[in-house]
Amino acid sequence: MFTKILIANRGEIACRVAATARRMGVKTVAVYSEADAGAKHVAVCDEAVLIGPAAAKDSYLRGQKIIDVAKATGAQAIHPGYGFLSENAEFAEAVQAAGLVFIGPPGSSMRAMGSKSAAKQLMEGANVPLVPGYHGDEQDPAFLRQQADRIGYPVLLKASAGGGGKGMRVVERSEDFESALASCKREAISSFGDDKVLVEKYLIRPRHIEIQVFADSHGNCVYLHERDCSVQRRHQKVLEEAPAPGMPEDRRAAMGEAAVNAARAVGYVGAGTVEFIANQDGSFYFMEMNTRLQVEHPVTEMITGTDLVEWQLRVAFGEPLPKKQHELAIHGHAIEARVYAENPEKGFLPSIGTLRHMDAPRAVEFELGADGTNPAAVRVDSGVREGDAISPFYDPMIAKLIVWGADRTQALARLAQALGEFRIVGLATNIAFLKRLVEGEAFSSADLDTGLIERHGAALFPPAAPVPLRALALAALVLSEAGQAANESDPWSRPNGWRMNGDYRRTLSFADDYSAGQEGGAYRVGLTYRHDGWEIDLDGQRQRLELVKRDGAELSLRLGDTALHGCVRRDGALFHVFTGGRHFTLAYNDPMAHAGEAEAAGGRLTAPMPGKVVAVLVESGKIVAKGEPLVIMEAMKMEHTIAAPSDGLVEEVLYGVGDQVADGAPLLAFKAA
Repeated sequence: MFTKILIANRGEIACRVAATARRMGVKTVAVYSEADAGAKHVAVCDEAVLIGPAAAKDSYLRGQKIIDVAKATGAQAIHPGYGFLSENAEFAEAVQAAGLVFIGPPGSSMRAMGSKSAAKQLMEGANVPLVPGYHGDEQDPAFLRQQADRIGYPVLLKASAGGGGKGMRVVERSEDFESALASCKREAISSFGDDKVLVEKYLIRPRHIEIQVFADSHGNCVYLHERDCSVQRRHQKVLEEAPAPGMPEDRRAAMGEAAVNAARAVGYVGAGTVEFIANQDGSFYFMEMNTRLQVEHPVTEMITGTDLVEWQLRVAFGEPLPKKQHELAIHGHAIEARVYAENPEKGFLPSIGTLRHMDAPRAVEFELGADGTNPAAVRVDSGVREGDAISPFYDPMIAKLIVWGADRTQALARLAQALGEFRIVGLATNIAFLKRLVEGEAFSSADLDTGLIERHGAALFPPAAPVPLRALALAALVLSEAGQAANESDPWSRPNGWRMNGDYRRTLSFADDYSAGQEGGAYRVGLTYRHDGWEIDLDGQRQRLELVKRDGAELSLRLGDTALHGCVRRDGALFHVFTGGRHFTLAYNDPMAHAGEAEAAGGRLTAPMPGKVVAVLVESGKIVAKGEPLVIMEAMKMEHTIAAPSDGLVEEVLYGVGDQVADGAPLLAFKAA
């Protein structure tokens, strides 16, 4: 076995590889950018080497620099993780040419599968079923539109060299084709350096089923069953589970064999994933092959009792696969939720900031038992810690939350509970959205397809509701400092408002930051301090309040006849209240503080996040209609269109194409009609 490997990646996958290598007695070398100097993956590896500035092109994409570091530190192999250089055939071949081992497939396999169009032509020859579409080299817009018209709408435009949902557009009508194609090509060239696209029939209510395959250099190839990755937003996965609900054994075998045939057709070695689009009637079609380990590989590990990273190292070292096909049985059910720094209510825009507080659910580190199965019911794979920053330079994933159950029902219950225990302060996250999704009727009943989120938008994105009294009671108690350490035998030293001759009443003003300015967004909470406890009232609703127990930020209260538990994290004037599996953010209006000047909107449309202007669609002086696209920004390699909020006049355009803009920067001056 190798004695030392270099991990050419960052985040949770770098930490995951380091953990497995450590269990195997293999030392690890981390590489890092200037932005990642204090990152978790740097701390968990045995050595770490700086390779460049924050931008990926100047650091994690510098293949020759990474190879030089591997040779200088005595590493024998390079593990690419996923993303960055993991599917770069030139890098894989350069690693081998340098006398090192690339822990992944050969460059020839990557090339064969790297182009979606070429891969589909290859799969057609291997009798793997394909979605109707055009996968050729002709890229003239008029020709591609003719192909789309021939196939029939809706069609899906996909970047030929793409992945991860980038460079994909659904086109519903022929007249929308040209603008969708232009947008798709811009995003493709930015993300992959190649703007070639293919056109496919867009299936209605399809499921996304993928097969984990593994091959060694001795001619062995197996499939480790399937994952259902149907729940997606913007063509990017949100929840993954294994096995796929409702999968008959004969179809599982057919898809597994098709995936193995696909891998064999390109001389594959290592871990890979063959992705299929499946109709509700059970028919399935080849989509693409990811020639690397997938983000969602933990659910496969949980149900098969395998450590896929260990398999990667052993196969790269020249060993045969640890198991044969007949030894790969399914045990229980596993689900993975991707916890992101993003704002679902704002189109899932990434959220940039610092993890001021991060309380993860109680979890067991992934480790195989003596019987080959994994004893962990809850597992958290994360590349960040409390105090780390989520920057605009990389993917905003905070963690992967993986649960296992004896069946899907138990796994669902564990996932919902674990999400309720995940508490993050400092930036927006998708945790509340994930909990609604997991507990919703569609997912819990396995009514799955790739349009689930859009179809159930009303339930998944409910309107803002008033903050419940229990959350206000928790915030009020913390704000009043009631129950903090004091000499209970001395009433004069208690910070609870005690008075010798009467009661003391205090009025606290809060605002729900998600509904501020709307009816119900402001709350005036009365807190009365009595000799035998407290009384809280909101809108005339009075209840006794008693502190039962306090353990740091964790509080147990009795509100009237109801016992409640919660956690309160204070961040300046904001009180983050976690109770009942929900997160409430309350802004406290301190009457002693000077009110700061509110940011004047002034009719200026602002950048929703840091990014680059890629298109300006209007000129100063133009009259526009509500909803008309004005500016297109690119951030996190995704395009975001800023549209007119109403009919009006564009008074001034403040940025041009190619300009970098900060979060909240005004993009243009706009006067509503």
